[in-house]
Amino acid sequence: MSRPYGLLRAGFPFFKTLGMRRHTNFPIDIALGSEGRVYILCRNQDSSMIRKYTVDDEDLGTIGGGFTWAVAIIADSEENLYISDEAKHCISSFDKDGESLGSWGEYGDGDGKLNGPAGIAFDAEENIYVSDSLNHRVQKFTKDGVFISKWGSFGDGEGEFNMPWGITVDELGDVYVADWRNDRVQKFTADGEFIFAFGKSGSEDGEFNRPTGVAVDTHGDIYVADWGNDRVQLFNSEPRYVQKFMGDATLSKAAISYMMTNAGPNRLRDMADLEPQKYLRRPKSVVVNGDGLMFIPDTGSYRVQVYQKQAIPLTEQEFGPPKRSPTLHQE
Repeated sequence: MSRPYGLLRAGFPFFKTLGMRRHTNFPIDIALGSEGRVYILCRNQDSSMIRKYTVDDEDLGTIGGGFTWAVAIIADSEENLYISDEAKHCISSFDKDGESLGSWGEYGDGDGKLNGPAGIAFDAEENIYVSDSLNHRVQKFTKDGVFISKWGSFGDGEGEFNMPWGITVDELGDVYVADWRNDRVQKFTADGEFIFAFGKSGSEDGEFNRPTGVAVDTHGDIYVADWGNDRVQLFNSEPRYVQKFMGDATLSKAAISYMMTNAGPNRLRDMADLEPQKYLRRPKSVVVNGDGLMFIPDTGSYRVQVYQKQAIPLTEQEFGPPKRSPTLHQE
């Protein structure tokens, strides 16, 4: 499917909330399965687990285990789950019911060795790209752990990294890396050839404070979890800043059910200033699907916020040429 020539951006409203405290404590990443299944990777202080939901906020229980400081989760075409563990320096895998399929990886800085692996992403052939964070590089493996290639080194130049974190691969095969300590995102070809970088340290539009996650949708839009600024930012493929998401959460089904059986919390909520309750707090990643849904693990608020993209693809005839001084305001 080719990308549109342009987009009529009609809106990007809040859709729903998944999870709640005690069910989805410290959600850090999400993998999407078929039939609306959502796998929420939750990372507590000394352990991690996977909470299984549907996109309709039905809690399907807990699966997986055996990892310590999990960072990222992805699902392959068979809905097997792969999890990076920065404490154990490995990638573990499970089937969708939580049965272990094994793990691979070991500590070190040689080819195929890992030091604090963070983000992971599949390409179209289901090879896995790994943000090898403390080795300041990206490595590529088969999903069985066979080393294929690597690129990157410590620094702040083109193709260099300072603790890369989130990573994703778009439908064209290009690789995007959230370069955590350099407060930027870098884009590469599948073989590691530098294409562009964007972002700098700060809190203004288009600036970052420790970006932790990156996703790209089929329109070519780029989403960045701006962890230190408590937000997600959206850029087009150029990459030009488009908008930001600060949070607009409601109570999930699980949270409403809990509140309906607890009179005390209901009174406290009635007395509270509800405005801050909707905002994002330290989002660690961002995930998008083919239906235009954006999932944000709202790490500090123990939930997932979901938004629905509303955009209409435009042809060249429907999309005027660039303007020298663009504004939506009409005199």
